[in-house]
Amino acid sequence: MKSNMKTCIIAEKPSVARDIARIIGANHKEDGFIEGNGYLVTWAFGHLITLAMPEQYGYSTYQEDELPIIPQPFQLIVRQIRKGKDFEDDPIALKQLKIIRSCFEKSDQIIVATDAGREGELIFRYIYSYLDCSKPFQRLWISSLTDKAIRDGFEKLKAGREYDALFLAGKARSEADWLVGINASRALSIAQRGAYSLGRVQTPTLAMVCRRFLEHQGFSSVPFWRLHAFVRKDDISLQTTCAEDFATEEKAQIALTSLSNQSSLTITSMSRKTSDITPPLLYDLTALQKEANRKLGFSADKTLSLAQSLYEKKVTTYPRTGSRYISQDVFEEVDSLLQKLGTSLPHPLNAHSVDDSKVTDHHALLPTGEGGTQGLSSDEAAIYQMICIRFVEAFAPNAQEERMQIELTDGTHRFVWRGKQILSQGWKTYTPQGEKNKADESDEEKEEVLVQLPCLQEGDNLQLERGAITQHKTKPKPLFTEATLLSAMENAGREIEDTDTRKAISDCGIGTPATRASIIETLLLRDFIRREKKTIIPTEKGLSVYGIVKDQRIANAEMTGNWELALSAIEAGKASVEDFSTRIKDYTAEICRELLALQIAQPQYPTYSCPMCGKDTVGIFSKVAKCKSEGCTFHVFREICGITLTEAQIKDLLKTKRTTLIKGFQSKAGKKFNAHLILRGDGSTAFEFDNSSSKSKGRSK
Repeated sequence: MKSNMKTCIIAEKPSVARDIARIIGANHKEDGFIEGNGYLVTWAFGHLITLAMPEQYGYSTYQEDELPIIPQPFQLIVRQIRKGKDFEDDPIALKQLKIIRSCFEKSDQIIVATDAGREGELIFRYIYSYLDCSKPFQRLWISSLTDKAIRDGFEKLKAGREYDALFLAGKARSEADWLVGINASRALSIAQRGAYSLGRVQTPTLAMVCRRFLEHQGFSSVPFWRLHAFVRKDDISLQTTCAEDFATEEKAQIALTSLSNQSSLTITSMSRKTSDITPPLLYDLTALQKEANRKLGFSADKTLSLAQSLYEKKVTTYPRTGSRYISQDVFEEVDSLLQKLGTSLPHPLNAHSVDDSKVTDHHALLPTGEGGTQGLSSDEAAIYQMICIRFVEAFAPNAQEERMQIELTDGTHRFVWRGKQILSQGWKTYTPQGEKNKADESDEEKEEVLVQLPCLQEGDNLQLERGAITQHKTKPKPLFTEATLLSAMENAGREIEDTDTRKAISDCGIGTPATRASIIETLLLRDFIRREKKTIIPTEKGLSVYGIVKDQRIANAEMTGNWELALSAIEAGKASVEDFSTRIKDYTAEICRELLALQIAQPQYPTYSCPMCGKDTVGIFSKVAKCKSEGCTFHVFREICGITLTEAQIKDLLKTKRTTLIKGFQSKAGKKFNAHLILRGDGSTAFEFDNSSSKSKGRSK
């Protein structure tokens, strides 16, 4: 390399650029880049360049005869920000693009150091294309931001064109999302004469939330009864359960009477086996998000943000991974990593999480062994500890358990008892005390855990001590939490009826580990779903959209899952991007026809008497109760001082002009208080306190 030759390095974020600059000896800071030692190190701020919106192509109004809109070719524009009702170029993006252009022009070659994945590649290629750059470029591909990983990455730079397939997959995903989202949204908005938003992944996800909610709402709980027999042999006492449930209490009582006439139960079969319980696999992003939601109550988006921060602080590896495995060469470093974490494990280390064939772009999430919790926020430290604990668990020995199952009869009914004995805790030794594994929880509902299993055999008679019946109720599938919704997105293909299709996409799901959190956040932002304590439920708006599209292809998880498979194949160089694009265009035309042909009934909501105009025209919606009568301005926002009013409370306010005592309001100063909400004569609201007749003067709408 000539001494005056310059190389531009472009990172995805300033923090990453600073780390790279320090290692390569570039230390002269300028506005938007760092220079030194023959390098210009600059950065993007995520997606500086995006696909142009329809208005750029001349489609400024919603017209049925203009659909589908299929740009040929797609145009790239600077990232947009909203200003009033319009959009304009983001001035921050414009400024940084000017700096990047200057760095490109001053350099002889480029090193791409954006995040090593589909989106990171797309970020660079869109910038490269928009700036009409033709300089040669190489790829820095790393899974960790430690000094060693960065130095090793510079030793193994690859020609940028080796990642063309990755870019093509990212570009195909971006254009497919544009085509489906823009056209489906416009088609439905035209048909409904309103403003609607649909998307390739968001709509099937919304459909899953709505289906589960409606199933839950429509579920009719049915009682049933179970019969138990308490039996004894010598000093062994066991609670057995009848294999048959009873639909009525009368039938259960008849069975109990029959049982009570017996003095003993006879063992008809017995099985006993020892099994190894393998440790849980390492975290990929989705597994981490699910666990953090379950254990810590973190949203998927918050967990992703924290994991990204840990990566940038060099204490963990790249978070946007879909693999729960590591390769053999990484496995060879596990022992030294354990030492850095201050942990030792019995040898040989468990290789349960080692499989080269299951590592794609990035291996599973790992701690780097650098830094520890020093300088981390409490939330960052919590996620970091989860990653470290899972790392230790994954390479610890198998746990060992002995399980036993016996079946007994009273001559009429069959009874079952299951138990287990822990022979070796293995990896569970390293699980924090009091924390249960999911599998353990379900097992413990069915199995009795004993210090030692009883010595029983087929043909033994066990003395009947007593019988008992217990009442139970059938339960609906629980409403989604963020953790279970992520699982449903990840495993969406497994619910498909067609066996061949289900098998093909069972491990694919909808969305990717890197995008599922943003899909959930998009649905929340668009008021299609909302969080209610720990659950995710649809809003009236979300249910309305679902009611319209539930039978349409746009809501079909099978279609979306197949697309994810196709994108993965393009990324691997095993499928044609042209074929995929053709299929997407055909599909876009089909959904436009489907949606435009819909005869849509307007949703009907109960109405209540308006305290201002007197008409029966007040509707209760997700964020507001308001009068729909022309010229009447009456409304009450449902969220007041940190409390979301229930429908019952709104009804009380409308009918009696006063709610029951509501607890947990929060003042601007952050103080909690309890009060009644009352309705004034002018339609405004105020607080009324039990210990005072005074009303809050500041509480008016």
